[in-house]
Amino acid sequence: MLDRLQPHPGSRRRPKRVGRGPGAGQGKTAGRGEKGQGKRSPGRETPFQFEGGQMPLVRRLPKRGFHNLHRTEYHVLNVGALSAFGDGARVDPAGLAERGLVPRRAGKVKILGEGEAPKNLVVAVHRVSAGARRKIEEAGGSVELVE
Repeated sequence: MLDRLQPHPGSRRRPKRVGRGPGAGQGKTAGRGEKGQGKRSPGRETPFQFEGGQMPLVRRLPKRGFHNLHRTEYHVLNVGALSAFGDGARVDPAGLAERGLVPRRAGKVKILGEGEAPKNLVVAVHRVSAGARRKIEEAGGSVELVE
């Protein structure tokens, strides 16, 4: 059975034999045109932003701003989203990831003050805004900062 396996008819094309004389249809210049960088031997080893010697767009545009390599990024979440936990629950980054409120690899989590806080929550996250802290504590909960 295995010795009779073969590809479907017409599914395999023979490779194009370029540069093998005028009868092949791709003779002489082998489909590379005449003269120039694309015709030369190693092929196209120019960077993707190369514009033929013209000043590239990357260098023509002004550079603005500052990108801090050492910044800490927080995944932000509003107090209203904590209603998924219900009253009297403990909220931590692992629990938030478990319920799909933050990605599993979210890193640090910050709670912001939009929405209403459930009653008696114990929130243990990395950062909490002043408004969120006030809402959680007014609802009878408490806030712990995790490092």
